[in-house]
Amino acid sequence: MNTLQAKQKKQHLRLGSGVVRAGLCGGVGVMAFILASQGAFAQDGVDTIVVTAQQRAQNVQEVPITISIVTNENITALAADNIGDIDSFVPGLSIGSGSPTQPRFRIRGIVTSDFGVGTDPAVGVYVDGVYAARTGASLLAFNDIERIEIIKGPQGTLFGRNSAAGAVSVTTNKPTYEVEARTNLRLGNFGKRRFEGLLNLPVTDNLAVRLNGVVNRRDGLFTDAETGEDLSRQSNWAMRAALKWEPTDATSVLFSFIHDEIDQDARPAIGIVDIPEFPAQPPTPPEPEACINPFTAPLRNDVVGNSETRNLDDLVLTINQAIGSVDFTSITGYRQFETNNREDEDGTNRRDLYFDTNNVEENESFYQEIRFAGQTGRFDWIVGASYFHENANQRSNTFTFTDTINTLIAPSQGPLLSLLQNFILDPQGIPINVLGLDWSEDMINEGNYDAYAVFTDVIWRVTDRLSITGGVRYTRDDKEFSWFNDRRQAPEFDAAAQELEDMGILAPLGASAADFNFDFIFDLEGTSVGTPITGIICDNGVAAGEGALCVLEDTFEDISPRIVVDYQVTDDVLVFASFAEGYKAGGYNSVEVASRFDNEDVRNYEIGFKSTFDTIGLLVNASAFYYTYNDRQAIRLVPDVGGSGVPQYLVETSDDEAFGIDFQSTWAPINSVNLFANAQYIDVTFKNRVTRGGLDLSGQPTGEPFWSVAVGGTLSHDMASAGSLELFVAHSYQGETRCNDESEVQGNCVEFPAFELGEAQNRTDLRLYWRSEDERVQLGAFVNNVFDNRYVGGINNLTADTLGTPFVTITEPRFWGFDIEYRY
Repeated sequence: MNTLQAKQKKQHLRLGSGVVRAGLCGGVGVMAFILASQGAFAQDGVDTIVVTAQQRAQNVQEVPITISIVTNENITALAADNIGDIDSFVPGLSIGSGSPTQPRFRIRGIVTSDFGVGTDPAVGVYVDGVYAARTGASLLAFNDIERIEIIKGPQGTLFGRNSAAGAVSVTTNKPTYEVEARTNLRLGNFGKRRFEGLLNLPVTDNLAVRLNGVVNRRDGLFTDAETGEDLSRQSNWAMRAALKWEPTDATSVLFSFIHDEIDQDARPAIGIVDIPEFPAQPPTPPEPEACINPFTAPLRNDVVGNSETRNLDDLVLTINQAIGSVDFTSITGYRQFETNNREDEDGTNRRDLYFDTNNVEENESFYQEIRFAGQTGRFDWIVGASYFHENANQRSNTFTFTDTINTLIAPSQGPLLSLLQNFILDPQGIPINVLGLDWSEDMINEGNYDAYAVFTDVIWRVTDRLSITGGVRYTRDDKEFSWFNDRRQAPEFDAAAQELEDMGILAPLGASAADFNFDFIFDLEGTSVGTPITGIICDNGVAAGEGALCVLEDTFEDISPRIVVDYQVTDDVLVFASFAEGYKAGGYNSVEVASRFDNEDVRNYEIGFKSTFDTIGLLVNASAFYYTYNDRQAIRLVPDVGGSGVPQYLVETSDDEAFGIDFQSTWAPINSVNLFANAQYIDVTFKNRVTRGGLDLSGQPTGEPFWSVAVGGTLSHDMASAGSLELFVAHSYQGETRCNDESEVQGNCVEFPAFELGEAQNRTDLRLYWRSEDERVQLGAFVNNVFDNRYVGGINNLTADTLGTPFVTITEPRFWGFDIEYRY
């Protein structure tokens, strides 16, 4: 048994007569992650969860940081496919996973809203110690997961760049030296079928392999009212292979490979305007009174090539070597992925209102970290260095037809193309079409990034009860980023317009083929509100504008310190106070040429305690925090920028501040009952923000709800040789969205007679298990979102002001099903 294993065997937590542990299959453990940040609990007693939130193996109750733990048992209890399925049960964590290739991680109200590769996420996601880079590769399938640590508050010292809000650290199961095999089949409504298989084999006394695979299918959640076709279908799969080799007692080598494929429908656009019959046009923008209920509205999506796909490969090599009393660790990671997300942006099936977008990314990254750790007297120390390289390519594509272009130019120039087609070409029998032809515009970006860091973190055990932790990380980011916006692509239309000019048909109309050579979406003549984009000289010496490659190069540096004081009041009560900084590296807005912004910095102050009360089986943790978030970049949609007639995405800067309380508790009053209750209260406001339009939002809420709560528990019944039964129930609550003046302008806080926006959300999950006496067979039935509570996720106004076609997304319906697991 190595040193770490010995420590793990010694670390346990007894709650009264009920001893808690991790390792059993099922819902017992849900209470731990959901709210207590503690680990999976059961009645027979073994170990508590050992975490690595401080880059050391520690009992979670001894770590002076607010942490939530998700175990494999938790994942099973909630029938979750990925982390986006469990966030509502972790107060303070929110994941916008409607588009898995573009998820948005939010911790304590901090999130990155930009979808481009020029900016980084504010929540760092790590898989087996390797930074996941783009969030497009962070929402992995749940297969063979040991645990997930949700670490709240800035983690600049321990995790580095882009962990300004916190970190999500995913740890997969490692090969063991025992034969293990498991199969699991889950079937449910909407044609759900999910199969998972696992095989662990010891090859020799010091070599073992572990193989795991998941196939996940689901029919559509919606039906197109016009075609009868299913929408929101899934067809995904993933596999993982790991090899562990321990050539000596002091050396351990672990190699893992993950391949993950997503192949599903892009999110549907649910139109909330009753579209009149062609050729009548909807009002732009529509009045709230004219909007219809999205839960009963007919869904019509005609996006060409409707799809969201991802193809990901991930390799990690970890080497641990004991050198006397010092432990050396090397982590090497390589990751590459390709994504595609082509979405309907008008929520109709009319070609004269058609508009879609496609986000296409190719990404390749390399990560290398080395660190040394040891104990010297009363000092527990770590020093290390890391290097990260990333090449990110993105094509932001917009696609429509000349019918929609005809609609867009109609308010200012009249419907020229339809007049030409219907009153000249068709009546005269001229076999030329100017309608129904493709029209696309692209913004092409490439980023080449290098990040270097050195760090140290030291725990000084001043006395047996008092410890002081100090750490610091220096990071340097070298970034090169480019924009290329060629003129719009419409070859068939251009050929037709030129032919009409050559035939002399356009001249009597006072027009020429050149008059149609314009852009609507990526119109660079005035996107920067009052500053012509062509007046900006890029670092490569060219003027920004259409058809020109614009390149910027910058170096961003940061020093992120942390200091923690913790005191063991009694053997079961720990109190702590901390100060920590984190940052998100400066960068660029992908859809605003020649934009650049500085680092975003978070400073967090926190006090708290962790405690267990053995005699009554109660565990209670709580913390209070205050942070400031400086130079936060937010992307927003601005209507009719520079008179282009089409909304544009622009980036604005603000300083935010927040204070809040995290509360986490579990209670095991008797052996067969475990209860949990968790909550977060947070008040996030703009400390300083003035929009480009001059709107002062200082002192107003950013939109984050005050409260998020989760409660529930498990009830177990032992039937001796007949096995055991276990019932799990969990309920989550999230408060209503808080409005500000800008959200009202954007239409996200408007009162609609037909439906509600930003209302409080509730979700209840149930699961019932039966397990055989030897725990080799497990049968389960589950219902997620028992009361079928569904909510409007927010209004998308991309096409509201130009085409009169706003749309919404809605949360998922009730899911239910059955599963069977067999362990060999």
